[in-house]
Amino acid sequence: MYRAGRPNRLARLLNRISAAQFGAGFLSPSHWVTLEVTGRRSGRTVAFPLVVTRFRGERYLVSMLGADTNWVANVRAGGGRAVLRRRGREPVVLHEMPPADRPEILRRFLAVAPGARPHIPVDRAAPIGEFAAIADRYPVFRIDRPAA
Repeated sequence: MYRAGRPNRLARLLNRISAAQFGAGFLSPSHWVTLEVTGRRSGRTVAFPLVVTRFRGERYLVSMLGADTNWVANVRAGGGRAVLRRRGREPVVLHEMPPADRPEILRRFLAVAPGARPHIPVDRAAPIGEFAAIADRYPVFRIDRPAA
């Protein structure tokens, strides 16, 4: 459904359904959310279903398809400003983590996001060095509250 890292028609339809479901908090785990960002070309709000990964007291979003995804490009273009939806709206600022800080978060992500496992070429039980070898290919964003 994600040939060359891009969703096909079925995947786009399922993502729209999942975004609505996750945002409403309907029959989904509490760490499944909908990310809303402003489209870098259209200027419209675009929604993506994602999994929040908790690690060492912080929350993170990981791009299971790598750096060439629309949500990553939109977050970067929008200076990290976004909204998380899960039974309400939470304005957030996403800060991209440097590759050196990503390996342990990527391993934790694979533990909580089984659907991501086919897209990341490392087993979830692999040594941390294997995650370090691919960390530069999978963006990780720390979720912060906007400054008041």
